[in-house]
Amino acid sequence: MPMLDVEGSNIYYQVKGEGTPIVFIHPPLLTSTNFVYQLEQLSKTFKVITFDIRGHGKSVYSKQAITYPLIVNDIVNLLDYLKIEKAFICGYSTGGSILLEFLLMNPSRGLGGIIISGMSEVKDFYLKQRIALAVKLANKKAISVLTLAVAWGNSNTRQVFRKLYKDASYGDARNIQQYYNYSLRYNCTSRLPDINSPVLLVFGTKDKAFHQYAHILYEKLPHNELVFFENEKHQIPTKAAVKLNENIDAFIQKHSDTNAL
Repeated sequence: MPMLDVEGSNIYYQVKGEGTPIVFIHPPLLTSTNFVYQLEQLSKTFKVITFDIRGHGKSVYSKQAITYPLIVNDIVNLLDYLKIEKAFICGYSTGGSILLEFLLMNPSRGLGGIIISGMSEVKDFYLKQRIALAVKLANKKAISVLTLAVAWGNSNTRQVFRKLYKDASYGDARNIQQYYNYSLRYNCTSRLPDINSPVLLVFGTKDKAFHQYAHILYEKLPHNELVFFENEKHQIPTKAAVKLNENIDAFIQKHSDTNAL
């Protein structure tokens, strides 16, 4: 099992394929298993890198509180370890916020970004309440209930559900709560014009609560492409994998021609 020691914290990661590198970032509670279809399919053309954020899945508990800058630093350390100078970064849901922070903190290390059902801030009451509820449930007594709900919601088959649930169950409640909490406070909307990398924005037409975030990103990011998947909700990596992978492939092929690795 490949593990990287970063400041005393062991981080689980996977690398599959060759070519232009893509790093995938998962949301709280879930793990890199959420990108099972991307790892399988996109690795035929690209070097796909997935990892479990500290205290999630197979990565060990972090004594340092989980923050986006900390996760970004872990990604940079992983790229350095793999001797990768630049990569495309893909973030799902709150992972999209981490992608934005990565491009702001390390503009020279990003070839571009892919945001799937993501945001630059949490501003609406509905989403704030959902995350606040997750924070309350992410404790030792109730986290199994939250894990069951999140894994089931992101599954398209029973086999994927079992794998998502099993890997998510390894996580540490303390770090999971910290990730959820930080997502409530994070806001980089005013800094979006500073991102010069190309960014692909992918949202579902049925994920209406996130349409406002799609439009914020579309209006403020200087170089972006916005795509809405018809009849899809929030859980695009697993439930619209073929369509997503096709769009990621086309986006990277297009922008790899204009970026030096």
